[in-house]
Amino acid sequence: MEEITIKDIAKICGVGVSTVSRAINNHADINPETKKRIMDIIREYNYVPNNSARNLKRQDAKAIAVLVKGIDNSFFSAMIKVLEEEIKEQEYTMVLRHVNFDEDEVDVALKLVKEKRLRGIIFLGGYLVHSEEKLSQLHVPFILSTTGMVPKGYSRTIYSSVAVDDTKESYKLVDYLCKSGHRDIAIICAHKNDASVGKLRLEGYKKALKDNGIPVREELILPMKTEIEDYSLENGYAVTKEFLEKKIPCTAIFAISDILAIGAARALSEEGLKIPEDVSLAGFDGVEIGKYMSPSLTTLKQPVGSMARETARILFDIIGKDARHQHCVFDGELVVRESTKEVC
Repeated sequence: MEEITIKDIAKICGVGVSTVSRAINNHADINPETKKRIMDIIREYNYVPNNSARNLKRQDAKAIAVLVKGIDNSFFSAMIKVLEEEIKEQEYTMVLRHVNFDEDEVDVALKLVKEKRLRGIIFLGGYLVHSEEKLSQLHVPFILSTTGMVPKGYSRTIYSSVAVDDTKESYKLVDYLCKSGHRDIAIICAHKNDASVGKLRLEGYKKALKDNGIPVREELILPMKTEIEDYSLENGYAVTKEFLEKKIPCTAIFAISDILAIGAARALSEEGLKIPEDVSLAGFDGVEIGKYMSPSLTTLKQPVGSMARETARILFDIIGKDARHQHCVFDGELVVRESTKEVC
């Protein structure tokens, strides 16, 4: 599908280009009904006005956008540092954009493609729930890095991906807790409409319990709060605080990100519970701060440097037309530290 222009919008609406321009710029001298019809068509076709005419002359613009969904997750900070180095080495400019948890990352990307004349896009975090047709409007190569799975039906030939096997790695950590004697294991997980890493890590949790002969109990599945930023310290704290008030027996908590686990640690401390003497605590990601907690955090570590470098390599190979879209899966590492212990 070709990128739609202001002339196309005018033709669809049966008006002149100047009328479309007046509607976009909110001029008073335009019929309200005509303006509404124009703006409805603009939204329907995802038309983004190019506010920088200078960029139209920059046919060789060299910018890569990195869209980050999960502002509070320091795991992404480590990836961004490596990506910036790799992008700079290729003599490209990195355009960094944080995407709020209630924003649509593809809509953000569509605007950036037009405004910044991008050559490629890297999506970090989040999950895609859009049609393949909408993604095809991006018109530049894009790669999903650490975003988990893509809805069924998507052609793997239109995008690239870099990730760990979230189900397998989550299973690895929960299996370790089970084999350490824990049977009452709670999980701080994503909410039900999460179709990406949150869902995959919950599946790994459930499978590990079943394989160890432990029933899955709904009262130990603790979804993040939808009104709070996903994967944030505040969310981990709030979910754990509410759970502890219910006095449900629990010997271990597995949070599907280290940041959630660190928030949970605060809630446990406020309730007078010691880690790991009273409750073992484990996370996922392997962020640097986890080593310096007291006690240090047991986690499933993702190879952040390798994943970031592979993300950049694949994208630049595609930009240089040296390769087709690729899908790379890395192994994680179970890192056992002080926050977990065996129970009798």
